[in-house]
Amino acid sequence: MEDLSQVLRIRREKLEALAERGIEPFAYNYDATHRTVAVAASFEAAESEGRLSEDGDGEAAWLGGRIVSWRGHGKSAFVHLEDGDGSIQIYFKKDVLGDESFADLDLMDLGDWIGVQGQPFRTRTGEITVRAESYTLLTKSLRPLPFGKVETDAETGERTVHSGFSDQETRYRQRYADLAVHPEVREVFRTRSRIVSALRSFFDSEGFLEVETPVLQPLYGGASAKPFVTTHHALDQTMYLRIADELYLKRLIVGGLDRVYEIAKDFRNEGLSRVHNPEFTMLEWYQAFADYRDQMDMVERMLLHVLDSVIGSRTVTYGEHEITFEPPFQRLSLMGGLSDALGIDVHEMGESELRAKAEELKVPDLDGAGRGKLIDKLFGELVEPDLIQPVFVIDHPKELSPLAKPHREDARVTERFELYIAGAELLNAFSELNDPIDQRQRFEAQAALLAAGDDEAQQVDEDYIRALEYGMPPTGGVGMGVDRLVMMLTNQTSIRDVILFPILRDEE
Repeated sequence: MEDLSQVLRIRREKLEALAERGIEPFAYNYDATHRTVAVAASFEAAESEGRLSEDGDGEAAWLGGRIVSWRGHGKSAFVHLEDGDGSIQIYFKKDVLGDESFADLDLMDLGDWIGVQGQPFRTRTGEITVRAESYTLLTKSLRPLPFGKVETDAETGERTVHSGFSDQETRYRQRYADLAVHPEVREVFRTRSRIVSALRSFFDSEGFLEVETPVLQPLYGGASAKPFVTTHHALDQTMYLRIADELYLKRLIVGGLDRVYEIAKDFRNEGLSRVHNPEFTMLEWYQAFADYRDQMDMVERMLLHVLDSVIGSRTVTYGEHEITFEPPFQRLSLMGGLSDALGIDVHEMGESELRAKAEELKVPDLDGAGRGKLIDKLFGELVEPDLIQPVFVIDHPKELSPLAKPHREDARVTERFELYIAGAELLNAFSELNDPIDQRQRFEAQAALLAAGDDEAQQVDEDYIRALEYGMPPTGGVGMGVDRLVMMLTNQTSIRDVILFPILRDEE
């Protein structure tokens, strides 16, 4: 590729030439009344119904978009103009535009935004094309986008793009350029938006109220995670970015809002991985007079609603797997699954025995881990990778579940489930603990773990305990990672591919 500094210099020279010709390089507006895909569809409909003009032209269109390809032929030029819906070919002809306007095309570049007015027709090669009767420069691009090489099949007209923007980290850093040159990336984020809309429509139809809870909190809680810490200077008070919405949403259940949900940004001060970004989107909902069994049914119905309304199929491809969402999903006891993997009843294993097994398997990050976290890490090492089809992992140990009710049939575990798909956790749910005395004891046990070095343990939240003392009805609650759901439904293997601006290390 030509030296970038040379390209930038040439584009600025063109900018100066535009000014000399009295052409505004950065327009204020343009009345683009038509879209590329709609123009093509309208032309095909008129063609099939015999409504074209004698010259074979369709109705006039006013389009706005970015120039993504260019082929000059002396007194004519063909470009592809792309807008948010798709692209269409534009035909510039000197005899139509006039000498001066056609000469101004020499100052245009790939990446420039233009407005075009003209009539669609079909070329000899069969491509629907707009014959430009006039055009307007809308924005001069001063830096070339990393378009790939375009090959066009001479017989079919099919265009194949070989990307010139292949470094993945650069694509994340310059998402604006990534979106500009990769239509398939734009489609992922359109699908994400439709998924979020479908989630909202489902819960609205179920009688849930969408609410907003604080992002800045005086205490963090509702999950096992390390928070981001900040300072409110006017109050001289340490504050935390929320790690979960849970405790505030359950306060609302206490207050009589018996079905609530929130789609919100949460923040956890953790490392980056294929499925972890420190800033992420959570959907949490809480339903009074329900338990975790009710929520399993709710989860199944919610996922089917999203699949039916957005994807159009209950089977999706994710990596090398075909995932089929057909209820009822499998139920697997966490302790039972891990016991089978170890060949010993985990209930009978003490903390030292669990730690020894984890060290033998070279499980990372064991410092400060208590019995519950050791069980969780061993399950992640030995069982999770094989959970490909949707499975509810149920009945977690009490040490791992400080906000869940004890199981009504086995006091050693809690009424909790996580949904796993393709070896990754998608959501977490409880029969919510509503006994304030038990809740205090759980919080105090978590505080002891925090003091012992577990920086993901929870604090004692006195205000939340006070809320429970006023009385919270039996409640079922669920927290789901929206980013992970989008990953699975769009076949993206990294969370960074479904977050528009993921967190990255400093650019070197």
